Amino acid sequence: MAQKSYPTMGKIVYEDPSFEKLLSKDAKIEVLASGFEWSEGPVWVKDGGYLLFSDVPKNKVYKWDEKEGLSVFLEPSGYTGRGVYSDEPGSNGLIIDNKGRLVSCEHGDRRISAMPLQVGGKITLADHFEGKRFNSPNDVVQHSNGDYYFTDPPYGLAKKHEDPTREISQFGVYRIHKDGKVTMQVSDLSRPNGLAFSPDGKTLYVAQSDPEKSIWMAYPMDANGNAGKGKLIYDATPMGKKGIPGLPDGLKIDKDGNLWSSGPGGMLIISPAGKLLGRIEMGELTSNCAWGNDGSTLYMTVDGYVCRIKTNTKGVGW
Repeated sequence: MAQKSYPTMGKIVYEDPSFEKLLSKDAKIEVLASGFEWSEGPVWVKDGGYLLFSDVPKNKVYKWDEKEGLSVFLEPSGYTGRGVYSDEPGSNGLIIDNKGRLVSCEHGDRRISAMPLQVGGKITLADHFEGKRFNSPNDVVQHSNGDYYFTDPPYGLAKKHEDPTREISQFGVYRIHKDGKVTMQVSDLSRPNGLAFSPDGKTLYVAQSDPEKSIWMAYPMDANGNAGKGKLIYDATPMGKKGIPGLPDGLKIDKDGNLWSSGPGGMLIISPAGKLLGRIEMGELTSNCAWGNDGSTLYMTVDGYVCRIKTNTKGVGW
């Protein structure tokens, strides 16, 4: 990492002694860029060494790298059309898939799309389930089997859950199969949001951003790639009831299976057994995170900021 100096913010809270093995006492939370309306969906592009992330209200994807700093990478990012669609029309969650394409959750166009990084030209991976349009795809992950899994809450709709253009009653977790077929994997969550797979791909974690039930769920995956009956991993509802702002949102997994997730107060780090190991208090609403550089740097989208912190672990896939 270059020696350029960045401002810092936030603080680290150690809930369990083992957390110091993951995050050193002297670790600094660096602010890399600011001035966004609501930053989201960070993803590190290994082939190029830069970060992409969404500003959902601005309908843009930004690029940040150590040498060049900040630039607009893609506009529009999630809504193509005339007039104002909603207050969150742009792309949300982003990943780089196993073909090297930028895969986007698009609020306004209500789809999952894929685009080559170098030349552009999006294709639709999915925009309907059983003939009905999705609500507003929020976050996406690709399993090692090649299939995509994504969440579909109402946040991108103009009137949210009461929007008259809603066509699907559930806020589901979906799977896009290799043949293009779409199946609903989870149908009983009120506000599914971020999601990630365990290191062995046998567990799907889903964060729910419902203030009345702010939880993380774990779903076992069968040999055919379908999710089974879920179980509660961690409940942060009491934190919200105490007035700590923020909800479970985007998450990533480290090599030991720990969850690094946005939630009340900033980032929560939770063991696969459901124990709160530590927190990264940001003092601002925190939306999402991504592993970058050599896999040990955690990039975080924090309201109007993009931040990073050096950890002592590595993310899945590095």
